[in-house]
Amino acid sequence: MMMNRFLPLLPLLLVSHLSSLVQPMPSSTAAVKLATAEAEGGTVLHRSKRGWMWNQFYLMEEYTANEYQYVGKLQSNMDRLDGTVRYVLTGEGAGTIFQIDEKTGDLHAVKKLDREEKANYTLQVKAVDTRTNRPLEPETEFIIKIHDINDNEPKFAKATYTASVPEMTAVGTPVLQVTATDADDASYGNSAKLVYSILQGQPYFSVEPDTGWIKIALPNMDREVREKYQVVIQAKDMGGQMGGLSGTTTVNITLTDVNDSPPRFASSSYHLSTLESADVGSIVGRIKAKDGDEGQNAEMEYSITEGDAKDFFSIISDKITQEGIITIKKKLDYERQRVYTIKVEVNNTKLDYRYISFGPFKDMATIKITAQDVDEPPVFSMSPYVLEVREDTARGNTIGKVTAWDPDSPHHPVRYSIDHHTNRDKLFYIDPIDGSITTLHPLDRELSKWHNISVLATEINNPQQMSRVPVLIKVLDVNDNAPEFAMYYETFVCENVKAGQIIQTISATDTDEPLVGHKFVFSLNSNNPNFTILDNEDNTARILTRRSGFNRHEVSAYYLPVVISDNGFPIQSSTSTLTIRVCGCDGSGNLRSCSVEALLLSAGLSTSALVAILLCIILLLMIVALFSALKRQRRKEPLIISKEDVRDNVVSYNDEGGGEEDTQAFDMGALRHPEVLESNKQRRDIIPEILFPYHRSSPTPECTDARDFINCRLQENDNDPSAPPYDSLATYAYEGNGSTAESLSSLGSSVTEGDHDFDYLSSWGPQFKKLADMYIGKDKA
Repeated sequence: MMMNRFLPLLPLLLVSHLSSLVQPMPSSTAAVKLATAEAEGGTVLHRSKRGWMWNQFYLMEEYTANEYQYVGKLQSNMDRLDGTVRYVLTGEGAGTIFQIDEKTGDLHAVKKLDREEKANYTLQVKAVDTRTNRPLEPETEFIIKIHDINDNEPKFAKATYTASVPEMTAVGTPVLQVTATDADDASYGNSAKLVYSILQGQPYFSVEPDTGWIKIALPNMDREVREKYQVVIQAKDMGGQMGGLSGTTTVNITLTDVNDSPPRFASSSYHLSTLESADVGSIVGRIKAKDGDEGQNAEMEYSITEGDAKDFFSIISDKITQEGIITIKKKLDYERQRVYTIKVEVNNTKLDYRYISFGPFKDMATIKITAQDVDEPPVFSMSPYVLEVREDTARGNTIGKVTAWDPDSPHHPVRYSIDHHTNRDKLFYIDPIDGSITTLHPLDRELSKWHNISVLATEINNPQQMSRVPVLIKVLDVNDNAPEFAMYYETFVCENVKAGQIIQTISATDTDEPLVGHKFVFSLNSNNPNFTILDNEDNTARILTRRSGFNRHEVSAYYLPVVISDNGFPIQSSTSTLTIRVCGCDGSGNLRSCSVEALLLSAGLSTSALVAILLCIILLLMIVALFSALKRQRRKEPLIISKEDVRDNVVSYNDEGGGEEDTQAFDMGALRHPEVLESNKQRRDIIPEILFPYHRSSPTPECTDARDFINCRLQENDNDPSAPPYDSLATYAYEGNGSTAESLSSLGSSVTEGDHDFDYLSSWGPQFKKLADMYIGKDKA
């Protein structure tokens, strides 16, 4: 309402207030004409000094009145107000943001402006003769600047800051600087002038109004009293005045520890007891002082300073538990002394001398140790103990407690331990003082559902007095295992399969034990164009084809990832891959054949492994073929090979000599003739005659040809008791009488080597084959 009342005065105010900001413009009374005549019939151009009634304009951003915001009036001294002049506006926002009255030159802003988006606009205006449509004056440029209003609140760089400062820090110590920014114009007014203040966190912290530095405001802030603080800082514009906009941020400040707390015993005196027969070095008991500090500032060291039993005991500082362990240094004697007194001092190992005034950083306690005589073993409250623990219990958590006492004196403490034979994996630990059993390692129900350990209770006064109790620990199941295929599936799809046909039914298994039974959900991890899955909701699922027709020559096997989820908490899931081979089938869907590659791929072999296997198979086949060829070649060796391999002493000669009539060239008696009786030479394939005397049932009959000769030799071997007990093939090279080949000597041949007639071999071949078959068959019989 107030703005609307003063709108008629706005143009006058703008002209009066902003005239000093604009460069002076020439007046209309000093017009200069510049005439230029062309050679023939040229027009004359007049350039007059412009005489605009205008100024540099300012507008307010975020103008919310109903009327358009009036900018100012633009008028040329050439305008006689007779409607012959038209004003044309160009430049940034012309026609969209700014509009000009073509007749009067009045300029308005038709849209709400935001200085943060654009701070000023540069426009051009010219006066045009409406009759000739030619400009009366050159185009003139002017600027419209947007006045800023406070429409942006301050914003911090972070919504939450974290900082730390040592405890006992002096007042005024800087902790953290927070800064905020304001999008308003910092050069105009106080819209962007920020002032910081603290809304939460007094009287512990303060903030500097101009810089945003957070400082300590309270002396001797103690971490042991309070460790964490939350401070809320506000940034307000307009210099913090009323009506300004503000923004806030949160700063979480933590006090870090310094060694300002001395160790203190909970009591000035302690009472322990031990058996007089305890061995040197055995533990009597443990004491522990309290220190409010943490980390290295809480490390303590124990020592025995005085007492009548200083020579009987020693103390060890446990760096992990920060306890003082009292051990026996010298043998005790119950009959001489029953009560021993020592004084133990505790000190911090690391001192900060800046805080020594909080000291002294040590404490003293008196410890009385009573020597006990022998007594009965401890008694447990029950037997056996049954404990239950979840398998996801973290290491170090207490899962149960056993209790035992000395029947001779209920006030005598007992010490607990676990029999290491029942705790070989060191899964459990028992507190020797209170009998609390904790886990040393995470448990796995799938590996072992029960753990049976034996806990020993030993009297501190007499370690030989002990009792044993079984502790049965049941591991409760949690859902920490994902389901998987119940078996390995050998799945195939026929090439002529139709869409929607079931090719496999799968099921899953899970090693966990849910309370209400397993419930598996089957799905595919992505949309598969070839196959789909249908969950039967009975822990099984069906694999179906999505299309018809497969070609094993194009793709021999498909891999289908199946996601299986259970119903436990939290839900466990896994992805198992189903290998589907493409095979040829008959019209009824019966499997005929699959490619070798698909068969091997179904076994999980890679392509390189398949190539290697095929090469090995080919090489093996080549070796077998070569071996068979060599074996056949060996079977076709000539009748006479060497002197050492001839069973019946057939002698071969390479001396042609003088032919068959030359009896001086070699010993004719060495030839194997049927009429010659067998000599006493031993055969190589039978046992020597020393063990089995050589016997001949009858003399060799007359054998005039090869058939008779072989029959004679066969009969001879059948009746020979010294013949070997296995089949043996004997070969003979005796020609017999009346050979059709006549002499085989090359000396008696009148034809060349290539003209020999070998018909005698073909004529004798069938007879030798028949005789050899008869011989082998009879020998085997």
